[in-house]
Amino acid sequence: MDTSTGPLTNVLRAKSKQALLLWLEGFREACCLHRVVKLLIRTGQLLYKRAFDNLMIWLSQSCSIFVLKSFVLPTLLWILPDQCSQFSSQELCSGGSILKLYSFLRLGLIQLLYVFWFYPLYIFSLILSTIWYNDIAKYGFAAMGISGHTVLEPSKQNETSKNIKPERPTGLGGVVIGISEQVYSMLLLTFFFIEVYATGFIPYIGKAVNFLLLSWMYAYYCFEYKWNFSEVGLDKRLDFFESNWPFFAGFGSPCVLAIFFFSPLVSYGVMAILFPLFVLTATGSGAEDVISAKRRKWKGAGLWRLPIFYVADTLSSCLSYPLQQVQDSKAL
Repeated sequence: MDTSTGPLTNVLRAKSKQALLLWLEGFREACCLHRVVKLLIRTGQLLYKRAFDNLMIWLSQSCSIFVLKSFVLPTLLWILPDQCSQFSSQELCSGGSILKLYSFLRLGLIQLLYVFWFYPLYIFSLILSTIWYNDIAKYGFAAMGISGHTVLEPSKQNETSKNIKPERPTGLGGVVIGISEQVYSMLLLTFFFIEVYATGFIPYIGKAVNFLLLSWMYAYYCFEYKWNFSEVGLDKRLDFFESNWPFFAGFGSPCVLAIFFFSPLVSYGVMAILFPLFVLTATGSGAEDVISAKRRKWKGAGLWRLPIFYVADTLSSCLSYPLQQVQDSKAL
């Protein structure tokens, strides 16, 4: 038994050491403030403007929530009371049917407020944030004096074209493929966010799993703007991310630590200030070079690919099948 478990134990020990080293490298890359300071000097005006715009969005959402809780809900409770003592005639309250009707009306009106007020505001802020963070990544590349082309090594040196799709074509076909990849990426991250939210309800280990998934999610968000500007295909992104999962778990940890112990409203305000810094850090980071150097040091014996986005990828594939058909036809 000892001879059979010995090699396996050595392999697991070696892989654990590699994972820890990559996690520390990712954490260190996220905390490279000197790099951010240099880029701030060159792109400071843009970054301050974007941070201010994010704060304005956060304030608008905060004011909306304040108006809802301080004025709208009390007004609804005054018009549609929830207690029999608030009725002028107790006969109206007999049987409790009127209270059920008022409760249903209040819930319906609140849902209408969310549909026509909060959800459009959230979608509008999400679209604006995406545009602004792309600008931050773009000017970050310009400040570093590089063209923006990034090469991501596949998880295996002998990766075939069957697993990784060819480069994006030029012309109309490339535009269609780019749009379809953006839509697919939004679906992927939406389903992954639902996974992250659901893990918070798991007993005992829910908080730890939630922290880990949040770290991956924020790390992917930070690097996505860099990869968008570098025109890195979605398949290559996912392969590189899932093959180097300890690095990105470490990179996303400072992002999550900054908001994990606050309320959602306060967390949004904190991230409105810090997230542009992390996007700029990811833009100026040498993550690809760091990981490549580690692989060369380990003589190609890297970690196993962890299917982080498997569930989200499967659900997204089911919903975006028509887009994939268009993308494949354009690629041909």
